[in-house]
Amino acid sequence: MTKKQRVVITGLGVFCGAGKNAAEFSQNLTEGRSGITELDLFDVSAFPSRIGCQIKGYDPLDYFDRRSARKLSRADQFGIIAAGEALENSAISGLYSPYDIGVSLGGGAAGMFQSEQWLKAYLAGEAASPLLLRGVLPDKTATEIALRFGLAGYQGTITTACSSSASAIGWGAELVATGQQKAVVAGGSDTLSLLTFGGFNSLKVVDPEPCSPFSLGRQGISLGEGAAILVLENEQDALARGARIYGAVLGYALAGEAFHMTAPEPSGSTAARVMREAIDQAGIAAELVGWVNAHGTGTPLNDVVESNAMKLVFGERVGQVPLISTKAMTGHCLGAAGSIEALATIIALNRQIIPQTLNFRGHDPECDLDYCHLGSRPSEARVAMSNSFAFGGNITSLVLGL
Repeated sequence: MTKKQRVVITGLGVFCGAGKNAAEFSQNLTEGRSGITELDLFDVSAFPSRIGCQIKGYDPLDYFDRRSARKLSRADQFGIIAAGEALENSAISGLYSPYDIGVSLGGGAAGMFQSEQWLKAYLAGEAASPLLLRGVLPDKTATEIALRFGLAGYQGTITTACSSSASAIGWGAELVATGQQKAVVAGGSDTLSLLTFGGFNSLKVVDPEPCSPFSLGRQGISLGEGAAILVLENEQDALARGARIYGAVLGYALAGEAFHMTAPEPSGSTAARVMREAIDQAGIAAELVGWVNAHGTGTPLNDVVESNAMKLVFGERVGQVPLISTKAMTGHCLGAAGSIEALATIIALNRQIIPQTLNFRGHDPECDLDYCHLGSRPSEARVAMSNSFAFGGNITSLVLGL
């Protein structure tokens, strides 16, 4: 069996409604500023909820030439922008063979927004370019990132609903740890679309007010969009080239609950098993986990299940391990949620803080842990966990450390 190498994070990139680059995102995370506001990307007047974490003021021509912008879906564009920042941040370009750098991405609705534009034009009898339809396949963003930056190694896209990009980071770390790649560009990109917005509203899981994870009276999610990318690299190589190291992917685990298409298993036992497996793979004691970045959607059931899982994993110590959610800041970014939350976790560890869970409405007796509702706080923790619990029972836990 090949001895696994330690996998470190040497590049960070993000483009989302809560920050259009890593510096802006970090500041908003530290100060507890949310990007959730009124949506204007498409008509939401018929829905109970009319808010989300949209990237406002976005003009593709600020980042791409006109020809490229026409060929790239909104998800492709966000992914390329975030990957470009992460690669520049890592200073890795030109150091390895293109065949030694892979792309592992999580995808969701992908180019659905552009496909809706095509359909609208087609039904109206207007000229509609079929190029808009290519992006509906979630693999295209990984392809475009590889093409844009000349990355000829492994290329793959994972689609496991809202755990997709967390799973992609775990798989990217596995490729580096086993020596199959020197480095991997890992993360995810996803965008708002009428289909997803309407679908979640029809399920009655979208809160008309900004989502309030773990609070009394919470009614569901606030949707968001964006991309986050981490550059993962073999630690020995990173140290040899004098790279800045932001942290490490210490371990990960994933599973399928096989319980229900949309509802989590209520006891939290499967979620707890995956969290334990991730800790075991990291080779650390559970006592070293300082806090957990929850899936934390703000739905009545999810938040209780995650609280139950925490009790099963941490036992009597559970009150000393804050369980926070950054979704009240970023919205639920679906296929990109796991990577945005992993990036937030690494940033918070570096800044030595535990981020605030925003929009507290009151104590829920079923959510009786420490959720950091009253403000971000200083922390000397060197290890944290980031959870992604998706529809279909797709569960992924990442253990991240300094």
